[in-house]
Amino acid sequence: MPAPELIRISHIKNELTRNWILLLAASTGVICSSIVLPFYSLGALVVPITEEFGWSRAEFQLALLFSTGTGVITAPLVGIVIDKVGARVVALSGLVGLSCALILAAFQNGELWMLYFAYTAMAFLGAGTIPVTWTRAITSIFVTQRGLALGIMLSGTGICAITVPQLTVWLTSEYGWRTAYLGLAALPTLLAGPLVYFFFKPATSVKEGSEAAKASAQGMTFSEATRSYRFWVLLTSIFLVYIAMSGMVPNLIPALQDQGIPAQKAATAISIFGIAVIAGRLIVGYLVDKLWAPGVAAVAISLPVIGSLMLVGAPGFFIACVAAAFLGFAAGAELDLMAFLAAKYFGLLHYAKIYAVLYASLALASGVAPMIFATIFDVTGSYNIGFLFGAVFFAVGALMMLVLGKYPAPATDTGTGTSKP
Repeated sequence: MPAPELIRISHIKNELTRNWILLLAASTGVICSSIVLPFYSLGALVVPITEEFGWSRAEFQLALLFSTGTGVITAPLVGIVIDKVGARVVALSGLVGLSCALILAAFQNGELWMLYFAYTAMAFLGAGTIPVTWTRAITSIFVTQRGLALGIMLSGTGICAITVPQLTVWLTSEYGWRTAYLGLAALPTLLAGPLVYFFFKPATSVKEGSEAAKASAQGMTFSEATRSYRFWVLLTSIFLVYIAMSGMVPNLIPALQDQGIPAQKAATAISIFGIAVIAGRLIVGYLVDKLWAPGVAAVAISLPVIGSLMLVGAPGFFIACVAAAFLGFAAGAELDLMAFLAAKYFGLLHYAKIYAVLYASLALASGVAPMIFATIFDVTGSYNIGFLFGAVFFAVGALMMLVLGKYPAPATDTGTGTSKP
């Protein structure tokens, strides 16, 4: 093999070492994003706030429809804006906006409309922090190690799941829930802000004529993608999986508290969920670079079928933690699989728009599911029916992945994954 070709291959294989600081900035941005920070803090706030204001759990958890669920509107707009002004500007404005919205939540006075207004503000002001911003940057830079890079970056959601519930419970127990919101508000601006400002510069990381630059210029248009059956299979699978996932996770802490488990200990189950998210991200991210990604996805998403069934009844703390681990591994797989599969099947030409619409289905599911599961509790006094529905949705979502078929011809995407079904 000629020496220049060896140099080129070595250059591609060192994508991670060449772009690690950008990856760190993006991962921190994910930790402090509008999709995970409100989501993973909500469960720790359910009991203290509903007890103070006399709200039902369904009323309080409906707030996620106004934050995560509003992504149905904001995600496509973010995809368009990224294509025009770049991911860095969008990300920085979103981090500052999310901090402002979390401060607003600290000053609610018992009126439900104020709660919903604050969470709506998180969605709109923090829209620039949703995954389309971070994944667009990573998929445009990484080619041969794209799956692993996405897994590393999106591990930020797992880190958030490990730390934020514990932080929120501690702040609430020591200083009250208003201070908890203020503590959360500091994270996007003070933790993620500096890293994103100085190191999240994806446009300067893609060199003209490189493999990544060539990949960014190839793929389907948005209209072509939406005419493909694969687009709708992927969208439906994502929706079903996130109805189940987003219904169960925010309700896990109150479900365990109902069994007499202290809030701090119940938050430990979510921390275990977060550890499993990171494991799922890294393991699945590595495997999809080597194997047929939909097959990997089907196996990963099958695990929470078992976890959901384990939660039915009144499981002990240990069993609940094992179930949380199964849920977390699948949660770790699904979000970066969505990004990987969107890039693999539809290319990068209109990636931001395509991914944004797929994300909108996730956002809708994440927004309505917590309220649906909480309503099931309010009506039946138990989460059991919700857990059973979750098992069914996970099973169907996993099976749907298997009908995606072979990867398209290399002309659509220069990634190196196998095309074997």
